[in-house]
Amino acid sequence: MQNSFTEENYLKTIHALSGRDGLDVSTNALAESTATRAASVTDMLKKLADKGLINYKKYQGVTLTTSGEKVALSVIRKHRLWEVFLVEKLGFGWDEVHDIAEELEHIPSDILVEKLDAYLGHPRFDPHGDPIPDAKGNLLDPDYRLLTDIQIGEKVLMMGVLDHAASFLQHLDRSGITLGAVLEVKDINEYDKSASIIVNGDRTIFISLEVSKNLLVQRR
Repeated sequence: MQNSFTEENYLKTIHALSGRDGLDVSTNALAESTATRAASVTDMLKKLADKGLINYKKYQGVTLTTSGEKVALSVIRKHRLWEVFLVEKLGFGWDEVHDIAEELEHIPSDILVEKLDAYLGHPRFDPHGDPIPDAKGNLLDPDYRLLTDIQIGEKVLMMGVLDHAASFLQHLDRSGITLGAVLEVKDINEYDKSASIIVNGDRTIFISLEVSKNLLVQRR
């Protein structure tokens, strides 16, 4: 049964909000995340439940069924593969691809997705450092940490971002903070937790707590 764009987006959002532990997602959380009225969210949840894609009981939150999880991971897989294609093959910046991939992710062709994956060399991560589910829906869970958890003097590799907003990614580009960059925490301001960091061993910059808590890093 073919699912609508909106249904697929809801499943993807539920997957994101439930996290790695598959926690129940509240109607209010979905309404906030999708910028939709709670009543409209409830109507959609009833439709998804009728299709067997979610477990839903009023006032108790929602989780994905096995079928719903499969759909969500398929949409995520397509989205992230298209982002790789747009950046690596068409020359888009990592700050330009999210909205385009949001449209391309709904193309209902398994053959296209698998050919795209093969053409790209079966990438494991998208341009933002997010893992790409494989054809069976397996999703890596990298051992990344937030930059806010790193102590003064530690050196780490920049591996990904939590915030995909174009303005945030453009800010990182201007600061020279890109995937694979070596970051060293030089100092942390006790008052506001802003930090000075050394980028690739030769440039010291100051970043806010808001930036730090959206950077995913890995110890060298």
